[in-house]
Amino acid sequence: MSPLVVLLIPLLFSCSPSSSVPIGSRYILRAIDVDSNTGPDLHDAAVDLNTTNFDQVLRNTPATYAIVEFFAHWCPACRNYKPHYEKVARLFNGPDAVHPGIILMTRVDCASKINTRLCDNFSVGHYPMLLWGNPSKFVSGSWDPKKDKNEIRLIDDGRTAERLLNWINKQIGSFFSLDDQKFENDHLASNASDPEQIARAVYDIEEATSTAYDIILEQKMIKSETRASLIKFLQILVVHHPSRRCRKGSAEVLVNFDDLCPSDMGTPNKQEATDGNGKGALRNFQICGKEVPRGYWMFCRGSKNETRGFSCGLWILLHSLSVRIEDGESQLAFTAICDFIHNFFICEECRQHFYEMCLSVSSPFNKTRDFALWLWSAHNKVNERLVKEEASLGTGDPKFPKIIWPSKQLCPSCYFSLSKNDDGTSQINWNRDEVFKFLSSYYGKMLVSLYKDKGLLGDDGTDRVSLEDLATTTNAVVVPVGAALAIALASCAFGALACFWRSQQKNRKYLHQLHSLKNI
Repeated sequence: MSPLVVLLIPLLFSCSPSSSVPIGSRYILRAIDVDSNTGPDLHDAAVDLNTTNFDQVLRNTPATYAIVEFFAHWCPACRNYKPHYEKVARLFNGPDAVHPGIILMTRVDCASKINTRLCDNFSVGHYPMLLWGNPSKFVSGSWDPKKDKNEIRLIDDGRTAERLLNWINKQIGSFFSLDDQKFENDHLASNASDPEQIARAVYDIEEATSTAYDIILEQKMIKSETRASLIKFLQILVVHHPSRRCRKGSAEVLVNFDDLCPSDMGTPNKQEATDGNGKGALRNFQICGKEVPRGYWMFCRGSKNETRGFSCGLWILLHSLSVRIEDGESQLAFTAICDFIHNFFICEECRQHFYEMCLSVSSPFNKTRDFALWLWSAHNKVNERLVKEEASLGTGDPKFPKIIWPSKQLCPSCYFSLSKNDDGTSQINWNRDEVFKFLSSYYGKMLVSLYKDKGLLGDDGTDRVSLEDLATTTNAVVVPVGAALAIALASCAFGALACFWRSQQKNRKYLHQLHSLKNI
């Protein structure tokens, strides 16, 4: 054995005495660096990308801007720069971010052979190198430093955390600080007079849908007497949820629901089997895809930790459903939403108050307009009640106080007249036709405008099927299917899907392949 080999063997074993890093691994320098730290590592906030997930992550992010750091794991300067980059990334990335949903901070290891072509596309000539731009511009994109006009920009002054954040502030006119604390800042953008900000709420709807699903499973709320109402609500989500991810995820749950939560689950033997297998198996389904939940809110983020968030996201989901349904579906949607809130919304006082408003409806809804306006009116009644309680207890969000909605700033044409009562409350004479037009636009096209920009909807921008096509997917709910037959014949785009649902009903076998639902 040569003297060189004799010297190398103890050196290799001494580099990482307690790690499992293989001899010859390109990550051995990183392992040495980790072992030299005396304290525990913080979880990295910056997202590691490679050629397999680069386009997907940047296409699907809700963030307005993105930074991509190109580095090499063997580069000492890159390792020394990482703490600076992470310090800024923790402001914007992850569930504990101070300013979530604004900037997605990522990194790509160009020393990994899988990323060679990716790094070449972006003309990486030194390490570390930082590029800035709209996330969509990175998707299947490139960067050429010789071009005078680039939609992707080189960050030329970001060698420390302070300088990088200063560069960011200059680009977007912000005042972020490394000392900013979560929910203790003045950087939240007011959405009172900017209707286009509702587009960011599509991500909050996904978050609320996923949160509601998790609560239902965690609290074991699916019982023989509640399963039918959950099925009806899932049917609505499959057809009319604004997010394609949630439509597909809801379809997966619905197709497998009878097997996992059978209709006779109330019997002792079935109840025991379902608790052991069914509900546990339901946890394997991610109702809005693997990217959700993200752990933070965007449009619905309050200025305090305990305000807005889930309840805001759920309200927006309900409003969006109310304007997306067809006239013939309005009563079915009304009962499905009322029963869902009554059975599965865990705030006792809130759900009882909502259900009392449902019970006060004396005649069925025949038009989308009527149901959408009823839900809008119900929401304002809730706000009227809560604004008084929050004012007396000091529990409201000072930056986002409860108001009668929409404000005159958002929809001037919605108001015939506005006056004040003797007690200081507002007396509004609404133009209900204009209110419905506003609701349809605000919770319809405007809400999904970001999804259209990212190409996550169908070619027609709606990508929907008929609710009644799905109304017979389970024996728990029986409704007329005449409308479903007519729509299936009229719509070749979704004819295959309609046939799939009918065959499932006929055979009573809910065996699901995701590609069967690709048009949902």
